[in-house]
Amino acid sequence: MSAVPRPWLLTLAALAALATLSTNILLPSLPVMAKALGSSEAAMTAVLSLFLAVFALAQLIVGPLSDRIGRRPVVLGGLAVFIAGSLVCALAGELPLLLAGRALQAVGAAAASVLARAAARDRFEGPQLAALLGRIMVVMAAAPGFSPLLGGLVQQAWGWRALFVVLVMAGLALALAYARIVGETLPAERRRHQPVGALVRGYVALLGDARYMRPALATAAILGALFAFFGTAPLVLAGDFGFSALQVGLFFASSVFVVFAAGQTAPRWSARWGAPVVLRIGAALATLGGLAMLVGGAAGLVGFAIAVGIFLFGMGLVSPTGTALALTPFASQAGQASALLGFLQMAAAALLTTAAATLPGARMDALALVLAGGGVLALISAAARPASVASAS
Repeated sequence: MSAVPRPWLLTLAALAALATLSTNILLPSLPVMAKALGSSEAAMTAVLSLFLAVFALAQLIVGPLSDRIGRRPVVLGGLAVFIAGSLVCALAGELPLLLAGRALQAVGAAAASVLARAAARDRFEGPQLAALLGRIMVVMAAAPGFSPLLGGLVQQAWGWRALFVVLVMAGLALALAYARIVGETLPAERRRHQPVGALVRGYVALLGDARYMRPALATAAILGALFAFFGTAPLVLAGDFGFSALQVGLFFASSVFVVFAAGQTAPRWSARWGAPVVLRIGAALATLGGLAMLVGGAAGLVGFAIAVGIFLFGMGLVSPTGTALALTPFASQAGQASALLGFLQMAAAALLTTAAATLPGARMDALALVLAGGGVLALISAAARPASVASAS
């Protein structure tokens, strides 16, 4: 991976992390925002759910569009939409206007996230792609880990509207970095000019291709469980263990190091044993983490933290490995394949986050069941050996 310049790597990682940053940075401020806009805290959940829904659907459009006209105009156009949405949010005086701004943010973040993966696939394949995605994931882990802490500090110092000013600045910085460092990664001769019918058939073909769907579903199940963790763990930490908002932020920040270790480990294990084996190991560890939380919750904070660490390490193996396995055989439609992968991940996130919030019983037990369930689904999907990264073309 020495051939990948660090600025190039960091720019793609920041693009991929934009959606998570845009959501998690708001979490500590939702009660304050509800009061300022005259809305209930329950209604404010639409700030998150609408973003995820639009983000999921927009990916299905921006990916194929980039296969047709190139990555650069879609990324830069998406970031312009993201910046405009952030400004609308910063100026919103009522909830409907805030939601409109969040929808615009989601469209722009979808372009950034999908095309970060597609750009990586444009330039690399096989073990190199898996290693690059692993490093991107390590940088991405900082977004959910540190953004709630950052959001709390910004809100405390300058108020909740300043959060969207931060996002405007992030969008501007990313647009400049992408234009100067990454640029166009899809040559004109590799672009696909598909009518709508061919586009639909392309999605149907991907859905029916086991080389794609097995690792894609495994990755979606694990990342869906991860989003459920993001949404539920703060309630567990505050309600069961009496954590303050700052302590919750610090707990998430510490989790980055587990994901960092997994991201460094995944490409080495893939080179030694093969990516499909690593995918199954990661799914098994994620399942074990959920089960450990279920039976070890009585051990208190230490038991909870150990279970979370096991799950996150498994997730850190599955995410880059499954993504590389899913994208490698489809170089000619990397944008479309990346878009569908993102859609599956967000759909799984919506389902599993809802499950964690609505299952009866103690909140920690509900989270444990969702983590274990996501791991089992990933393990089942990965059990039938997909085509390996090394052999795919």
